[in-house]
Amino acid sequence: MSPESKKLFNIIILGVSFMFIFTAFQTCGNIAQTVITNLNNTDFHGSGYTSMSIIYGVFSASNLVSPSVVAIVGPQLSMVVSGIFYSLYIAVFIQPATWAFYTASVFIGIAAAVLWTAQGNCLTVNSDENTIGRNSGVFWALLQSSLFFGNLYIYFAWQGKTRISESDRRTVFIALTVISLVGTVLFFLIRKREDTKAPGEEDSTNEILGDSSSAENKMMRAVAAFKKSIKLSFTKEIMLLSVTTAYTGLELTFFSGVYGTCIGAVNRFGSEEKSLIGLSGIFIGVGEILGGGLFGLLSKNNRFGRNPVVMLGMVVHFIAFYLIFFNMPNDAPIAPMRGTDDVAYMIPRHVAIFCSFLLGLGDSCFNTQLLSILGFLYSEDSAPAFAIFKFVQSICAAVAYFYSNYFLLQWQLLIMVVVGFFGTITFFTVEWEAAAALAARGSDYSSI
Repeated sequence: MSPESKKLFNIIILGVSFMFIFTAFQTCGNIAQTVITNLNNTDFHGSGYTSMSIIYGVFSASNLVSPSVVAIVGPQLSMVVSGIFYSLYIAVFIQPATWAFYTASVFIGIAAAVLWTAQGNCLTVNSDENTIGRNSGVFWALLQSSLFFGNLYIYFAWQGKTRISESDRRTVFIALTVISLVGTVLFFLIRKREDTKAPGEEDSTNEILGDSSSAENKMMRAVAAFKKSIKLSFTKEIMLLSVTTAYTGLELTFFSGVYGTCIGAVNRFGSEEKSLIGLSGIFIGVGEILGGGLFGLLSKNNRFGRNPVVMLGMVVHFIAFYLIFFNMPNDAPIAPMRGTDDVAYMIPRHVAIFCSFLLGLGDSCFNTQLLSILGFLYSEDSAPAFAIFKFVQSICAAVAYFYSNYFLLQWQLLIMVVVGFFGTITFFTVEWEAAAALAARGSDYSSI
């Protein structure tokens, strides 16, 4: 197998591993608040929104040290251990206890920071400026396939149910825990960097993949990674991209947690309201997979760079927000267990599901291009750059999950519209500067 084939193999294994883990975790997040609402008349008194706020709050703080952790432990082992913590969080729902639920939320926040920092590093090390666009699209399409499988099961298993029984809950979460563990084990198939580099290829001193011969060297690399993260945080490009990243955190919260809750709370959708949560997740996944696959395949032939894809994402999301505003009651995100009888301007279920597809497609537009531009601009400093990306994204997701406990739907949509608009403008600015820099050194812009 050639070095390039081995690198592509690593990207595929990375994507498949994430697909299994996030089949479990994203399905869990999509149904968590609905399941918890059915538990709140028992001794369990947790909140899905609060749990996600804790996860993303800890996630954001942990990104400050995650490059150092990955430098010491190594990316492969980092992803394996993180996967185990994801599985433990999901397993909590088999027999929920409030203390275990919130404790697991803290630990998975730490694990998520390490997991995504290692992922960004692995993606970059196995790519170059000619393949980063393709590899970002391939990884994203595989990752977001996770939304399809878990939610397909939820759609059929919960069809016609108005209340989720204890047996239903246990069956779902035992299956999700096993699926997460399968994805964790698959990380062992990723080949180490020394197996993928071409003959004579030098190790980058700024990359953290590979083995270090002594504890002292590992500690020096950990400190260097931390310093690099701080330094990069204040560069012009990172600060501009942080606005775009902030938007992806807000809309991540909305489509992965809030929107499914809204659908499940609308009594006018009839007896299928709970199974529609699963159908919504499926169509979010279809949009994500279509976007990731399409933009990955087209990246080599795209002579206009990343800006048109990001513009498409903004337009698609704004159309979705407009339709959701007309289709969903304003109190849907914070409705009680009995749901809401309020009626929006229209109530067709197919519009709600179509909006799910648009949310997924738009999200893939933003995230594939952010992964691509970060891997391109920071090929020598990928771990710190991706840690900053996840820091900003997760802290905004934490804020969004917190205000989702209180804000009506219309205000949540307005916040996303404003941040999304400015995030698109700042992305354009960075992309134009990247194109100018490429032109100055005589590179073909279409190669990115």
